[in-house]
Amino acid sequence: MSSKFFDISIPLDFRGRQPNAFGAEVAAAATLGDTREGSSVNFERYSFSPHCSGTHTECIGHITRERISVRSCLDDVIVPAVLVSIEAERDSAETYAAKVPGDLQITSGKLIAAIDALGIDPCAILADGALVIRTLPNDPGKMAAVYDNENVPPYFTDDAMETIVRFGVKHLLVDLPSIDRIDDGGRLSNHRKFWNMELGSVEAGVDARRNTTITELIYVPGEVADGRYRLNLQIAPFEADAAPSRPLLLPNE
Repeated sequence: MSSKFFDISIPLDFRGRQPNAFGAEVAAAATLGDTREGSSVNFERYSFSPHCSGTHTECIGHITRERISVRSCLDDVIVPAVLVSIEAERDSAETYAAKVPGDLQITSGKLIAAIDALGIDPCAILADGALVIRTLPNDPGKMAAVYDNENVPPYFTDDAMETIVRFGVKHLLVDLPSIDRIDDGGRLSNHRKFWNMELGSVEAGVDARRNTTITELIYVPGEVADGRYRLNLQIAPFEADAAPSRPLLLPNE
């Protein structure tokens, strides 16, 4: 196996610039011991919200009454992956219940065009694999962006999310704080589509896609070309609906 890989996680600097979403408190570190001040060791206490403070992977437990752990849902070590770059559309004709005029959206049309440009069969390659989406323009400022109602990031249309599910994508990775609009009135319709749950439901039925994950707030450097890879999705072993993660793209050898 090649030792080359691309780390597409955002390093979380507890004392520096960092991404933030939904108005959460910033990730912080409290010093409990410092060798510069005479302590025998350095040790700190960290506080952060995985969903809001950096690259994280979440599972269906994010929206269910049942407490489901991302650790139990992520049952893959390495899976086939496809990276595509997509320019979001403003005021697209595709639907989304909470759409606001002027919003940027990732559409099914742009998604299919990006995959077609790679000359691959999405149902053959993406089924039980990973889809990594880099939005354009790919400003490095994403690594410390603050997303709120004043800075609404792109999100997926209904058609785009239905296309992703139809392709059989098991692991979806995006450089956005959410696959839904940052303020959608609590619907989380795209999350529910991805996990095959009814709109408004908090119950994971027998047909729910329990062993699928969504990874948000990644950053894919511009020098990483669109195409086929393998994905090693590493997560902290949290018994929680989401955990900090470190997705690695490996050359498709």
